[in-house]
Amino acid sequence: MAIPFAYNFRNVLRRPTSTIATAIGIGLVVAILIGAFALAAGFQAALVESGSPQNVIVMRTGADSEISSGISLEGAGIVRALPAIAAAPDGRPLVSSELLVLTNLDRLGQAGSSNVPIRGIQVDGMPLRDRLQIVEGRTFTPGSDEVIVGERISKRFKNCKIGDHIRFGQRAFSVVGLFRCGGSSFESEIWGDQAVLGPALGRQGFQSVTFRMRDTSQFRAIKSELEGDPRLGVQVRTERAFYSSQSQLLANVIRVAGVFITLIMAIGAIFGAVNTMYAAVGTRTREIAVLLTLGFSPFAVLTSFMTESVILALIGGVLGCILALPINGIVTSTTNWASFSEVAFAFRVTPLAMVFGLVFAAAMGTVGGFLPALKAARQSLARSLREM
Repeated sequence: MAIPFAYNFRNVLRRPTSTIATAIGIGLVVAILIGAFALAAGFQAALVESGSPQNVIVMRTGADSEISSGISLEGAGIVRALPAIAAAPDGRPLVSSELLVLTNLDRLGQAGSSNVPIRGIQVDGMPLRDRLQIVEGRTFTPGSDEVIVGERISKRFKNCKIGDHIRFGQRAFSVVGLFRCGGSSFESEIWGDQAVLGPALGRQGFQSVTFRMRDTSQFRAIKSELEGDPRLGVQVRTERAFYSSQSQLLANVIRVAGVFITLIMAIGAIFGAVNTMYAAVGTRTREIAVLLTLGFSPFAVLTSFMTESVILALIGGVLGCILALPINGIVTSTTNWASFSEVAFAFRVTPLAMVFGLVFAAAMGTVGGFLPALKAARQSLARSLREM
């Protein structure tokens, strides 16, 4: 026969001071864990959402990022001639041969600098980015020394506001607009006309070619055709799959580091739970005697105290979730290890992260409550009666 759950819940509430102190300790640990997962989720989402499952990206065989890729003018022309490429309403193919170069810009409001991607994009390919939105100013004029800047990095780097000038090579480019692109990593880039940026940066050829498929079910055939062409020497992936792979390494490192730090902090929180539950056992000798006299087994007593410890930890877990919620949407930045460039992104507190935080809290409660609960279960009825 099990001890009623309501009994355990009432006992936790009857010790408000120790309950609150222990819950705060556990809550802080859970908040940090959720924060680490929110950081990784935000970074991963920024990259994954850069890619569309309808778009295909073509890069040099063996290249692990656009920066290390290279497509010749001839190769880009071969790709553009594919009949599988979708057409815009005006009949022009939805394809963009793109240049991607890193430039070092000074940070705004703090010392130091960082690499920022400069993307030379063909105007015909602008519709490939469905979520592109000019939020201030206008887009660049084809053939001009004008660029548009991702809204997120415009607030983090110098000379990235409308009206400012950024020098690439021997030419100064005017910032004429700020853009958003659905929270993707494109918002950490500077865009301009490829035909102008290429000569300014001393580049011939392209880093990649991106196009919209007419029929997504034909991807395998398209991949086989392009990768099998001896004139190209390319690898073909969906844009979504490519950007997803770019995020895996750093996102996993962030998660592992977050769990490691949290485990170290959890040791202190577990000791807090242990002390709280030992104190509860020490002051409830009479209650334990009554429970044993009423016929409850030692196992039921063990389960009861373990339940109280888990309830206590879950209260802390809920508190941790509440503490973590305000970081959702806060913009930060880090270096993408795949491209060695700055990526600005927002923390993303997901339901899965909060569930994981609650499970982790319950695990801390289980570990912290086991020894005190075992002590309560092993308490002999005769001794308990003598102390009544």
